[in-house]
Amino acid sequence: MKPTTIATSWLLAVACALPAAAAHAQSIADFVKHPTYSSARISPDGKYLALRVDRGEQDVLTVLRTSDLKIVNVNQLPEKKSVGAFHWTSPERLMFNAVRKIGSFERPVGTGEWFAVNADGSQPRTLIEYGTQNVTQRAKQADGQFFSLLDTLPDDDVNVMMAARYQRSNTGAGTEVVMMDTVSGRRKSLGRAPKEDCAMVLNHEKEPAFAVCYSDKDDEAGYDTHNEVYARGADGKWNQISSSKSDGSRLRVLGSARNGDIYALRDDGKAPAGFGTLDASSGKFTELFKDPVSDVSGYVESVDGSERILGVVTEAGEPEVTLVESKHADAQLYTSLAAAFPGQFVSFSSATRDGQLIVVSTYSDRNPGELYLFDRKANKARFLMKNRPWIDPKKMGSMQSISFTARDGRKIHGYLTIPHGSDGKNLPLIVNVHGGPMGPRDNWGYSTEPQLFASRGYATLQLNYRGSGGFGKEFQDQAYGQWAQGIMNDIIDGTRYVIAQGQADKDKVCIYGGSFGGYASLMAPARDAELFKCAFGYVGLYDAQIQLTKSDTSRSESGRRYLVRAFGRTRAEQDAMSPINYANQLKLPIYLAAGARDERCPPEHTEAIAKALTAAGNAPEGMIIQSGEAHGFYKEENNEHLYTEMLSFFDRHIGGKTKAQASR
Repeated sequence: MKPTTIATSWLLAVACALPAAAAHAQSIADFVKHPTYSSARISPDGKYLALRVDRGEQDVLTVLRTSDLKIVNVNQLPEKKSVGAFHWTSPERLMFNAVRKIGSFERPVGTGEWFAVNADGSQPRTLIEYGTQNVTQRAKQADGQFFSLLDTLPDDDVNVMMAARYQRSNTGAGTEVVMMDTVSGRRKSLGRAPKEDCAMVLNHEKEPAFAVCYSDKDDEAGYDTHNEVYARGADGKWNQISSSKSDGSRLRVLGSARNGDIYALRDDGKAPAGFGTLDASSGKFTELFKDPVSDVSGYVESVDGSERILGVVTEAGEPEVTLVESKHADAQLYTSLAAAFPGQFVSFSSATRDGQLIVVSTYSDRNPGELYLFDRKANKARFLMKNRPWIDPKKMGSMQSISFTARDGRKIHGYLTIPHGSDGKNLPLIVNVHGGPMGPRDNWGYSTEPQLFASRGYATLQLNYRGSGGFGKEFQDQAYGQWAQGIMNDIIDGTRYVIAQGQADKDKVCIYGGSFGGYASLMAPARDAELFKCAFGYVGLYDAQIQLTKSDTSRSESGRRYLVRAFGRTRAEQDAMSPINYANQLKLPIYLAAGARDERCPPEHTEAIAKALTAAGNAPEGMIIQSGEAHGFYKEENNEHLYTEMLSFFDRHIGGKTKAQASR
């Protein structure tokens, strides 16, 4: 199967920056409109800029000429497949994989296929595909194997390094490192992992050097994460250098710099991980940075080809950068560029092979994102494009970092978005609960829902309750068995905190969320009947028994063990944490929405809770079961309908017309 090349007029918005946002207030359609790009990479010689462009159900790969941003080529996959990860493998050639988008709350699922094409659309090749091939194409066949990119090999314009994952037993998979030709698709094996379920890491010579092997089966908890790290010796044999079960600490190898330095993270299974370097022969870890509250969430990397990590990013509140190599020329450049964009978070998106041209990405709580091209020789930054040029940052709300102490003494962090032009006092409040609950988190930066709500005069509270990612393993593990208690306590305590600060009107508070957030939208009012005046549950989980039997999570042994640890082993524990069993206590107005094709939290959840609420005498004010949508809506028209209904619901119960409210 080959990628299809197209060029259509709707992409012109990508190729040039649009005028500043119109003077009229932002509509719901403005907020749900897909961004002009979702990822950008400059070619090694700087001639081209490649963008992944979101078309709702499908993402395409667009190549622009860097000099004038004119479209050179657009690659669209058939059968509504989307372009996933993409990389330049030479100054003229790109490779990319295919994914299917299955819901906005879930990561796209890879089809396993990989493609390559020249920037101008010539020499399109299928590198990896599935099914019966003829004799000349069998080298591209990969039934039973799934490939991920390890390295593009900057010094090699033909080959790349890939990791091939293949089923090895009923419960585990093997991993093999292969070198692949991006023109012919031919592959050469360079080594296999020492055991099942390993991630492979290359050394500075681009050879397989480390295997970080994972297990989620635990003798005590049933489900928990453990890892072992192996280093490959000169003789090709694997030697274990770390085991979280025996050492009490988890080691994760990130990669190597060109000078041989090996970067890693290490944690004790409790506090956030420290960042540092690793001695491969002894397994000794030298810590360079550690934050007592926040995990490392990102890195500032060199652009000079040395492949060094110059700084780390943490996000307890607003993102903070700590440089670990402040004297490096690229670190000094980063500092200078960050200072040139006050109030913005700045990152090196990509760079040319010689590091002279750098695509710089900026964003803030009000700014959805912009791209600039920095010319090192000229010492100038040229504006390229906006992520959402129709959004006016000057009209957006401000996102404030907050923290408070929950009733059990645990410190909880979060964000409060205040409408533009507001004094931030006594506002109607939407408590917007993120999904998960274990792992995902809310971050500082432009976010559609809080800004949409703020445009209508509502403050929005987002909490990184216990279980959220980014605060260490112990904090995340606090969510197991505590969905209905500990997490709800955090949500309730956080809501009461902003009320006590005078920022929210205690009589005008509604709760809303998707996935686990949908669960919390009904469970929190069941726990505190007086606090919330309305609740909107979106693609939520409301009955443990439905999730244990009908969700895609329940189809694997690992998923079932996770659900049992999360919900409780006994039927009594599972019933106690299920909102459906509290229908008689839910007296507040409720609205529900779900995707008809949702496999993560099947629509049976929404139908069951609606039936239970109706039987209890409190039928939902409305319910959407959206055809064609899954775990979160993609189509702009479906999202416009969703948020129109949602805002009307909030307005009826805690809002009404405000000065900040825009036309619908």
